[in-house]
Amino acid sequence: MRSLLSMFLIAVPVTLILCLVGLSQGMLADSARRARGIGADIIVRPPKTSMLTLSGAPLPEKLVDAIQRKPHVALAIGVIVHLVTNVTYVNGIDLAGFDRMSGGFKYLEGGPFRGPDDIIVDQYYAQQHNLHAGGHVDDILNHHWRVSGVAEGGKLARLAVPMRTLQDLTGNTAKVSQIFVKVDNPANIPAVMAELKAPDFLPDYNIYTMEEFTSLLTVENVGGLSTFIHVMVGIGVVIGFAVVLLSMYMAVLQRTREIGILKALGASRWFILKIILAEAAIMGLGGTVVGIGLSFAARALILALYPASLTQAITPDWWPIAGAISLAGALLGALYPGLSAAAQDPIEALAYE
Repeated sequence: MRSLLSMFLIAVPVTLILCLVGLSQGMLADSARRARGIGADIIVRPPKTSMLTLSGAPLPEKLVDAIQRKPHVALAIGVIVHLVTNVTYVNGIDLAGFDRMSGGFKYLEGGPFRGPDDIIVDQYYAQQHNLHAGGHVDDILNHHWRVSGVAEGGKLARLAVPMRTLQDLTGNTAKVSQIFVKVDNPANIPAVMAELKAPDFLPDYNIYTMEEFTSLLTVENVGGLSTFIHVMVGIGVVIGFAVVLLSMYMAVLQRTREIGILKALGASRWFILKIILAEAAIMGLGGTVVGIGLSFAARALILALYPASLTQAITPDWWPIAGAISLAGALLGALYPGLSAAAQDPIEALAYE
């Protein structure tokens, strides 16, 4: 029972590491997938904006028309973005232009906007908040919205409202947050990029091809996230070390007489140490397997409870890393009890009560 509990406790940091990495990669991959779903070739963002955080509307809307007039630009649309919660944004869009660029939403219920106070939610937000077409949402900008449609996920954002309405509610009349550009031919993307980045046009703006933008949505490119994961990995090693140290120390105390008998029969120090380390290795590997299983359970729970807020990916490439971390912690934790057991005097051990 002690060994089984130790395996479970070792599994906790393994699950924590896998869930954290899975959430990081899953949410970034979901953001990239929704960005690609827009159908744009180029994205124009304000100067000094990070890859993930964008709320507000610092760009003049007339810039959309200026970009539209550039050679080889088939379509340019502006979008206004406003932060609703820590991970959820509402996007104000011109639905006609958005449909031309992306091919339009695929509606599972209802349909497009029919009024200025309509909102389109994706299937995951609808599932999390139990919304249906014809229902109402009141917790976004303290405004009463009617759900005009529930759309298939994968395009732009979880929430979309008419651009003019969001501009008025946020005090950003005639302004947008970012601009998406569709080029008439993919071969002309470099030429359009050069036009946009010209010194007399938008030299200081963050302008990316959509391929570049989505490729930058990685853990390494998000400030502080990689460091945070490394800290959690360190915590996992410490937890595994402490759990196995306590468990194996208690095991050595309980087996003092057995260890004395083995030494009296001629067992070497290495033989005793090997037994302790082997048990610790089994607990480390068992804890890894349990931790991997718990990460699947955590993913299913997150998907059931928070499908719109959190997206966890399964990361098999991290399984051996998590296994090595738990094994290293287990072996380090078993080293002192093992050396202590190997150094016991057989006569004293046999007399131990």
